[in-house]
Amino acid sequence: MTGLRGYFPPKTATGASSLIPSPPWRYSGDLLTVEYRTDPARVRELLPEPLELADEDPGAVALIWADWQSCSASGEELLDPVRAQYKEAFAVVRCRYGGRTYSRCVYIWVDKDFAIARGLHQGYPKKLGSIHQTRPHPYGPAPRIEAGARFGATLAAADRRIAQAVVTLREPSESGGFVNAHPMAHHRWLPSIEKGKGLALDELVESGAAAFEGGQPWVGDAELELFEAPTEELARLEIREPIAAYYRQVGVVWDGGRLLEAGTSGASAA
Repeated sequence: MTGLRGYFPPKTATGASSLIPSPPWRYSGDLLTVEYRTDPARVRELLPEPLELADEDPGAVALIWADWQSCSASGEELLDPVRAQYKEAFAVVRCRYGGRTYSRCVYIWVDKDFAIARGLHQGYPKKLGSIHQTRPHPYGPAPRIEAGARFGATLAAADRRIAQAVVTLREPSESGGFVNAHPMAHHRWLPSIEKGKGLALDELVESGAAAFEGGQPWVGDAELELFEAPTEELARLEIREPIAAYYRQVGVVWDGGRLLEAGTSGASAA
């Protein structure tokens, strides 16, 4: 009998229906990042054991909008854009594990199913959302990448707007921010199919870019608002103090991660 193929379900005789291809996954994107400080206790409540608050600036948060084109190693998806283009918005905090500082995505929304599947594999807590951001362009009314340029960004989930921002660029920067500048520490969780049996998959993993290139970052200021919603908790990371906002174009390759610990998070399957 012919074996089934495909990196991710559905698995078939050819593997052509698989929701996502095998890594490496390649990304080109425009990123708008808004960094601010919240109550560190609100960050701590999102960190399962054995993760701890970062030693420095433990309440720092980055809310990031990203307009992506992505593809497998062959690049074939770029010529079938419905399989390549998607948008996402995600909240990142920092944490400590094993004496090292990590970044951790605590909330994330995307607008395509293949992006959700990749997130399940990587440990990102992805949900469907509606994400939009202003795109730069050298002609017409769109903003150029220059001092004074203004970009808008919105995020909605389950028909409710939960975040919006207006970013005004000020000057070139040495970086695109510090909160999302570390390797990621994520959990991969899957409840057992048997009731009361806890988690069938419980892994703390590290991952990051296998390769990275980026254009000139720009720094500026942001007007950021978060809104309450019945099925979302982003607003619990309330804005106490703005830090800065950034714009940058990047290229990233993701090609796997490594296991840090298994079966030690104490997370509930309920």
